[in-house]
Amino acid sequence: MGRAAPSCAAGAEQRRRRRLHPPPPPAALFLLFNVGLLLRTGDCQLQTPCRIQKCTTDFVSLTSHLNSALDGFDLEFCKALRAYSACTYRNSKVCRGNLVYHSAVLGISDLMSQRNCSKDGPTSSTNPEVTHDPCNYSGRIGARELRGGEQTPPTYLFCGLFGDPHLRTFKDHFQTCKVEGAWPLIDNNYLSVQVTNVPLVPGSSATATNKITIIFKSYQDCTEQKVYQAVTDDLPAAFVDGTTSGGDSDTKSLRIVERVSGRYVEMHARYIGATVFVRQVGRYLTLAIRMPEELAMAYEESQDLQLCVNGCPSSERIDDSGHLPLPVMGQLLPHAASTQPRSVYTLESATTKCHEKMLVKDIYFYSCVFDLLTTGDANFTAAAHSALQDVEALHPRKERWHIFPNSGNGDMGKNSKLSVSLGLVCLILVAFL
Repeated sequence: MGRAAPSCAAGAEQRRRRRLHPPPPPAALFLLFNVGLLLRTGDCQLQTPCRIQKCTTDFVSLTSHLNSALDGFDLEFCKALRAYSACTYRNSKVCRGNLVYHSAVLGISDLMSQRNCSKDGPTSSTNPEVTHDPCNYSGRIGARELRGGEQTPPTYLFCGLFGDPHLRTFKDHFQTCKVEGAWPLIDNNYLSVQVTNVPLVPGSSATATNKITIIFKSYQDCTEQKVYQAVTDDLPAAFVDGTTSGGDSDTKSLRIVERVSGRYVEMHARYIGATVFVRQVGRYLTLAIRMPEELAMAYEESQDLQLCVNGCPSSERIDDSGHLPLPVMGQLLPHAASTQPRSVYTLESATTKCHEKMLVKDIYFYSCVFDLLTTGDANFTAAAHSALQDVEALHPRKERWHIFPNSGNGDMGKNSKLSVSLGLVCLILVAFL
């Protein structure tokens, strides 16, 4: 093994000893001088190591909380990429022979091309005192965690309501409920969402949503209170006061984006990290929301009646333990009275119709079948499909996008098929009680 390079103290001791002996020839002095320079250069590199790992860690901390499906992702991601690039440039000399460094440089270039990021522009900073923005939840929580020495991204929750109506709670519980009239979906310290449901067909307890009211509560200097209200055939692209945003006109910590005129709007509340989708499909409305867990759970005891948090009261449930029974093709829909409209769908035709939009036979597929059998309205197929699209856009965990009915080991024998068929009949009868 080779000897380690002498330290600065050892070098001083050697120079002291050389003064006690006759000076060497000029050629030897020149050689010693150059060797000393090389050794000191090595010492300097040891004292200023390649910090590419720190650059990468900072980039991860700046981007780990970002969601590519949400508004503003490209802007924040490009800022983080430029900061990453600047960090690698500052380390270019000391990392010259580091393979990890060169891989990072190439990776940054590829990502900037993929995201169409310009090389010039604002950059993110890992200094929370510099980047702290009280009206940007992602930046605010990131700064708070950096001050605390943690790198854990915030947890987001999803809630959705569609169809007959079918509710997916923050806990990913799936329920089908009556809940006629006005009911609170969310009611915390930052946001309130209320839906109004009306009966679908005479004599049935099944309902659907025809009105949604959303209140974004005032928060510091980020936004004053804003109220949004949608009813059937009136899905506005503005709040009730006629504005389309809240807060500073430049930052727009709260804003409405119309995706399809009169049919689909999005609300992005940056100051609380929340995104809301509202759609009209057929004659009825659907809603999907994503927001941070810590804010969704920030409410008083008096605010515990929230369908997104605790689900529907047991007296309002018309599903079977959170899951709709699996249908069996060929069974006709029972009807309670001859005066009530009879569905034009059988289990077979409803299954075929829903399969046109949804290939995976999850709970959204079977909700579609149930709604067709209950109402005969083909628009509920599109409602279930758009609800699943909203899950894919907003739900933070891909492995939980699909919820499947309980079916034992997945094999359906004749006896189980019969019980499932009877279960669906009973479920639809309950809807008409």
